Parts: sequence; structure tokens; C-alpha cells
Amino acid sequence: MPSRGRHQSTSKECRILLKRIEALEGVVGVIIGRSYGGKSLGKGSATGSLRIQRTVSGGLKAVMQSEKGLQEIYIRTLAGKEEEVAKSLEPEA
Repeated sequence: MPSRGRHQSTSKECRILLKRIEALEGVVGVIIGRSYGGKSLGKGSATGSLRIQRTVSGGLKAVMQSEKGLQEIYIRTLAGKEEEVAKSLEPEA
């Protein structure tokens, strides 16, 4: 039976990004939160773009741009690895 639920519509680029995040050293897992349609991360943000919002107890709160809007995610990290994970997710300039 195919997977079901509200996250089934996550775009291909976002699924690739989630797998990349899960593979990072220090990441325990990624929890997908709410989706918001019609919003954007900002000027020129492409599908699969990620923005770290803040560091919280045990991980990072972030949003990523999907084809249909914004998707909240929580990146669960090992204790003390939040900064290292956040730095590895920063866009390369």
C-alpha cells in the first residue's frame, strides 16, 4: 500500500533535501511539520531551498520551499551538534 498522509505531496527536490539532511553527521532524524500554501522564503528561492529559523532544545527549526508553499521541519540533532549541523546546511556562496 502506498504511503498516505499530508506529506505525500512533498516535491522531489524537498525529498532529496530531507535525505541529505538525514545523512548528516549529528542528525538523529527529521520531523515534518505543517505546510503553508502560497508563501515563499523570499526573492529568488527555488523549490528545495532551506532556511534555519532558530536553534531549539535538541535540534533546529527550519522551513523549506516546496512547489506548493512552505513546509516546516524540525531537525533532531545529538546534544551539542546543533551549530555544526546548521553550518553544514548554510547555502554555499
